[in-house]
Amino acid sequence: MQRRTLLRGAGLGGLAATLPPLAAPSLGQNSRAGTLRFVPQANLTALDPIWTSAIVTQIHGYHVFDTLYAVNAAQRPQPQMAEGHTVSDDGRVWRIRLREGLRFHDGEPVRAQDAAASLERWSKRDPFGQLLARVVERWGTADDRTVEIRLTRPFPMLLDAIAKPDANVAFIMPERLARTDANAAVTEVVGSGPFRFKGDEFVAGSRAAYTKFEGYVPRQEAPEWASGAKVANFDRIEWHILPDPATAAAALQSGEVDWVEQPLIDLQPVLERNRNVRLETLFPAGSLSVMRLNHLQPPFNKLKVRQAVALAVNQSDYMSATIGGDQSLWRECRSLFPCGTPYGTEDLSELARPPRDLNRAKAMLADSGYAGEKVVIINPTDFPLIGPHGQVTADLLRRLGMNVELAESDWGTVVQRRVSKEPVERGGWSIFHTFGSSMAYSNPGVSSLVKGGGGTGWFGWYESAEVEGLIQSWLEAPEEAQRTSIADRINKLAQDDVGTIPLGQFVARTAYRSDLSGFVKGSMPYAWGVRRG
Repeated sequence: MQRRTLLRGAGLGGLAATLPPLAAPSLGQNSRAGTLRFVPQANLTALDPIWTSAIVTQIHGYHVFDTLYAVNAAQRPQPQMAEGHTVSDDGRVWRIRLREGLRFHDGEPVRAQDAAASLERWSKRDPFGQLLARVVERWGTADDRTVEIRLTRPFPMLLDAIAKPDANVAFIMPERLARTDANAAVTEVVGSGPFRFKGDEFVAGSRAAYTKFEGYVPRQEAPEWASGAKVANFDRIEWHILPDPATAAAALQSGEVDWVEQPLIDLQPVLERNRNVRLETLFPAGSLSVMRLNHLQPPFNKLKVRQAVALAVNQSDYMSATIGGDQSLWRECRSLFPCGTPYGTEDLSELARPPRDLNRAKAMLADSGYAGEKVVIINPTDFPLIGPHGQVTADLLRRLGMNVELAESDWGTVVQRRVSKEPVERGGWSIFHTFGSSMAYSNPGVSSLVKGGGGTGWFGWYESAEVEGLIQSWLEAPEEAQRTSIADRINKLAQDDVGTIPLGQFVARTAYRSDLSGFVKGSMPYAWGVRRG
């Protein structure tokens, strides 16, 4: 299926009049003026932003939770829930003081014990957190307002780790929830952020709702990325899950919704002609699309099979299928650190360099020992920036001579299934595709794409002791020139091993009603700051 078929043949003309009604408001709902109606990029199924790195869950997390530190536009950590911090002379004891008066949505005060338990759980799931956890002796407290982190050796980038703006974000939750096994999802949603989650109104696949938390005290600094004042200007935020892009665009034009996070590229010219709609790029650094292969199960437990696929990939095919022909919106990027970031060096791996040659890839596959094992591609039908990738890959691998099953479902099912380490015959998988912001992949500390942690790592479970050693060397390197050299080695090795295959880099535009303003730029569609008028 090509990109345009995601529209299912629907045009916008006359569609608004035939839209299915949006979910009925609850009794006592605030007026229309006090409600922001938002269409997220995908269905929200998982509610725990520590358990999953799914972007839609991280966006949900930013509504509900807050962080000790958060980055500004220069990617420098700023105090958020924290009042400030001290570091011992030997660099091994960090004390982070909480702001006074912080409360959770259930009325309980935020204590240092809550923050310490939350950081400990986060460190078991997040790639940067896992690096930090290796040197943590104890996640503890000095008193109810002071988190005390004791290290076995200095870790100068501790604040960079806990302030990272993308998956997995180090959100703080009550200790009773943070004590949940990191491999199990928390289902009760209680944070201390600017909005409360309305669990009684949540219907996966249909809607989610949030209300303003009157007990939230914003910081006084101006909002900048995920830092500063998080001012809730709406009493209520409703998420409407509209998987059909034409339906979402028509609802925006008719005023039934206020904000569509990622309108389909094909529909943007129509939206631009509507004087009641604005389109804007809130994150100019863009996102990197990737293919992730399962290293635990055949056939991609064999290096040469993975390398044959990497040799066959043509990034232009993937970008054209998802973003279209306007190359001002996308570029090829043959690097696992996004182009335009400090370590975004291309063509380090011979597998990535042009020109692309399918016959050469076929020869490598023939020499790989591939025995016709089924390749199962788990792929979303309701996510236009990901779904076409699976279709391109299925076609490519069939031409390569592989036995392919394209297992299509909604994105929520993909997110649930990619956790499985079982063989494909027992519900496992071989390939999935996704994308993430350039900041999420910008260096060896934050990026899940290059980590070689095996079974404890990101889905796909790429394992490389050499890469892990290089990442530690990068963390400890005293000079930027040394860090750049090490990052290049990591970039090349992870591509040679085919831990992840980069598919191209793109920028996305968001669409909203023209009476909205106050959007805060960053790597997520932040809900604070947005106002009507």
